[in-house]
Parts: sequence; structure tokens; C-alpha cells
Amino acid sequence: MESSDAQRVRDGSQKRSAIDLIMNQIRRKASFERRQRPVGFLFRPGENNDRKSKGIPEMKESDSSEGKSTVSGTDTDPVDMEVGSVVGWGRVKQFVEKLGKKPDSQALNLSHCDLTATDMVELATLLPFLTQLEVVDLSWNDLVGGSLKALTFHLQHVGKLSILRLCGCRITAQDLTSLGESLDSVPLLEIVDLSWNAGVGGDSLHSLTGQLRSGCMIRELRLVDCQLIDADMKALGQALPLMSSLEDLDISCNRITTGGMKELFSCLNATHGLKTLMLHMCGLEQDGLCILGEALQFFPTLERLDLSANKGASGGLAKMTKNLAQMTHLSCLGIHLCSLSEEDVMALVQVIPSLSALTELDVSSNKKIGDALQSLLTALPLPKMRKLLLNNCGLSTDSYQALGSAVPSLSQLERLNVSWNKSVGGNLGLLLGGLLSTCKLQELRLSSCDLTTEDVLHLASASKQGVLSQVKQLDLSYNGTVGDAGWAALFDEAGGLKALEELDVSRRPASSAAASPWLAGLLEALPKLPSLMHVALQHWVLQQEERDKLDNVMNKRKLTVECDKQSLPPT
Repeated sequence: MESSDAQRVRDGSQKRSAIDLIMNQIRRKASFERRQRPVGFLFRPGENNDRKSKGIPEMKESDSSEGKSTVSGTDTDPVDMEVGSVVGWGRVKQFVEKLGKKPDSQALNLSHCDLTATDMVELATLLPFLTQLEVVDLSWNDLVGGSLKALTFHLQHVGKLSILRLCGCRITAQDLTSLGESLDSVPLLEIVDLSWNAGVGGDSLHSLTGQLRSGCMIRELRLVDCQLIDADMKALGQALPLMSSLEDLDISCNRITTGGMKELFSCLNATHGLKTLMLHMCGLEQDGLCILGEALQFFPTLERLDLSANKGASGGLAKMTKNLAQMTHLSCLGIHLCSLSEEDVMALVQVIPSLSALTELDVSSNKKIGDALQSLLTALPLPKMRKLLLNNCGLSTDSYQALGSAVPSLSQLERLNVSWNKSVGGNLGLLLGGLLSTCKLQELRLSSCDLTTEDVLHLASASKQGVLSQVKQLDLSYNGTVGDAGWAALFDEAGGLKALEELDVSRRPASSAAASPWLAGLLEALPKLPSLMHVALQHWVLQQEERDKLDNVMNKRKLTVECDKQSLPPT
């Protein structure tokens, strides 16, 4: 499913009328005029101390060519330079504050500010006063596209820049060229995020990558949903050998053909230090996995690999497992929603013993692998596993029993998700019984598992024993078969959930029931749950008096209660 941010950036210009833009500028101008103070305050006594206390950057001769007189060639009066620095920072503050943001001499975060081309020009004139700047984030300003050159032309003033984020800005090929030409001005640039810009793709990426030089410092490159095509893959592939410092590459949500995969990895002829490769929802098929498998030999230090949401990959995992077995540093493998077959899982089982560093595995939403999971659980390095996501996998009875037997060995496990597996219902005791007092579990999700009252009684018992004392997220939603006695018992023993931050006991949308039999227990348990910030009670019927009590609790502490607006009983 396409992300909401991606959809917004594509539809933003159609939803925003000319009147909206004009009114926005008027509101910003009015806000600016209310905030603006007389320039005279900049020259009052004590301004030096005020500047230091508020983080106003000092301006040294070595930081700007403006420290020398351009007319006479003589040294500028230190007092003049001091005043110039203060006045310049005052302009920066005025510009940032009129956009509703807080000024910071090291980080410029202007995302979601409706920036215009005029704003970009003004911002460019402020860069000489931001010599300590390390972070620039202009994301989700869809009028920035086409005007980036005004800013990049002055990047030489921010030589310490290390992070640049331009997500969802409607960047054009011309913008990419301007950015590429300015890369020499920011030699310390490590993180570049151009995600959700359709203009980056369509054979435009070379405008940026063609300007890269060998040994550039870029460590993280994100190009999510940029509509990259084969030509862009070729440009990226040719740039990979130049980016020897690259550790994190995310090209998710770009439909990559088999030809595109070949272009991406065709220029690799030596090992690369890549540690994270994200290929989520790229339309990969069996041939694409085969090409990726061959390329893995050049990434011996790879630690995270995400191939999720590539449904065409079904049956192709075996084609890459030979080289996958060489990934001795791989700690995280994501292959959820890939329509995996039992043959795919068995191929994975063969290589898992070689993946000695594996700590996180996500095989969720692969409904046909329920029986094969028994073999997978036996092969995993259980004492090292920190995250195990098995939700919606059609977990069979035998596989669930194998999981229950494995629990005592999962000593480092922090996240466990077995939601949407009906085999859990009536058998939760098997899972909870193996938890040790030293359990590190922080997230437990049991949504839509057909849990029974007895299951929740087991959960209450585990809470009483203290084995759930580190759990922060507990999801018990969509288990309508749990009786009132189960919920009441759980809240009676809520003291054992002292770290709990989020609790979800919502019912299915098509069902409803009165919360009265156990709500008083929940309210009484709240003082024992000091970290609790969010409770979901959707589709439970609340009396007006009960709703008032919840509102009173919410007003007294930082707690959000999510319930239906129409959850009052009929009169």
C-alpha cells in the first residue's frame, strides 16, 4: 500500500488552490509582523551575553570572506564584524520564527512550512550567518521544486553540513544538477534523503550521481518512491563504487525490473562496505532475487536486508540462499508479505545456521508457511533473537508448540508478534509458561488470536509473577471471546505491568459490548501504571458516567484514551 506521505506529495498541488497560497502568505506576514521587534535592541548593552546564552553563532574571519574589507583591503573593524554577526543572526531568527519554527544555529528544520521560491532566495542570503549549520531539512514543501539552485549556490557558507533532507519537494532534474554541482562545497555531507520526489527518477538521477567524486563522504542515501527506472538504476550502479563510505541505501517503493537490478549491480567488481539495503515493495521477482543473490558477494558487511512486500518473489528465495549464507554479519532480515512458500522457508532453514549474527526476523503475512515454521524455529539462533514477527502466518498447532518450547531459550527477545494466528487461542499458557523472570520482552502482540477468558487469566498470572515487568506495548485487540472475568483479573494484576506505555483491548468494528464489568478495575489500576500513555477501547460501550471518569483521568495525567465517539448506550 502506498504511504500517505507519498500520496500527499503527488496530490498536493491539486488540493492547494491559488487563494490558499495567497492567504497563507498573508497569515505568515501578519505573524512575522507581530513577532518582529525593533532592530535597536540588537545594539543594547549586554547583547554579547544574550547572544551566548541563546546559542547565537560567533563569526570568525576564517568562517567568511566577509571578514575582510572588499574595498580597501584592510582588516574590518572587530566591532563592525561583531555587529554584523548579531544583525545576521537576528535576520535568521525573524525568518525562522515567522514560519513557526525555533531557530537553531546547528539545525535548520523547515519541513511542512509551505516554503516558496521567494523564501528559498531569502534563505540563501542567510546562509553566511549559519556557518555552524550541520542539518538542513526542507521536506514536504512542494513549491521548493525548481528553485533549489538559489540555495545550493550559497552552500559554500555551510561547509559543516552533514545532513540534507528534501523529501516531497517536487525536485526537478535542474534541481538535481544544481545540487550535484554544489557537492564540493559540502565535503562533510553524510546523509542525503530525496525520497518521495518523482522528479528524481525518469532518467534524471544521473544529474546528481554524475557529479560524485571518488571517496565522497555520503554514508546514507534514501530514494524511496522516486519513480526510478532502469536508466536511474544504471546511474546509481555506476555511482556505488565512488561512494566507498555508503552504509545505508534505501530505494524502496520503486518498481525495479530485472533489467534494472542488472544495471544496479553491474559495476560492482570489488567488495563494498554497505550495511543496510532496503528493497521494500520494489516489485522484485524470482529473477531479480537471483541477481541480488549474486551481488551479495560484494557486500560481506551487510547487516540489514529488507525484501518485504515483493509478492512476485514467491518461490525465488532458494535462488539467493547460496550467497546469503555468506552474510555472517546479517543481523536483520525482513521478508514479510512476500507470498513465501514452504519451499522458500525450507531453503531459508538451510542457511540460517550460517547467519550467526541474526537477531531480527520478520516473516509475517506469509499465510502459506504455517507448517514449515516448525523447522524454522528449530534452526534459529534462539538465545540471540531480539525480534520475532510471526503474525498472520497461518501458524499451525505443531509450529505453535515449537514456539512454546523455544520460549525459554529466547532470553534476549524484546518483540514478539503472533497476531492473527488462531492456534494461539486456548493455548496462550504454553507461550507464557516458558517466560523467565529475567525476560526482556518489551512488545507483545496477540491481536485477533481467538483468545479465551482462560488465556487472559494466564496473562494475569504472568503479570503477577513479574515476567512481564518490562513490557511497554501490549496488544490484545479483536479478541471478543474473552469474558469479563478475564479482563477484570488482568487489571487486578496490572501492577506487574509497571513499564506499560500502550494497551489495546479494542473489539472488532462489527461488535460491541459493555465495558462496565471491568472498567472500574482499569481505572483503579491506573496509579499502578505510571508509564501508561495510550489506551485503546474502541467498540466498547461506555456509560456517560464512565466516560466522565475517563475524561477526568485524562485531565489529571498525560494519558490518551481512544474510544468511539458514539460508544454511549442507546437511551
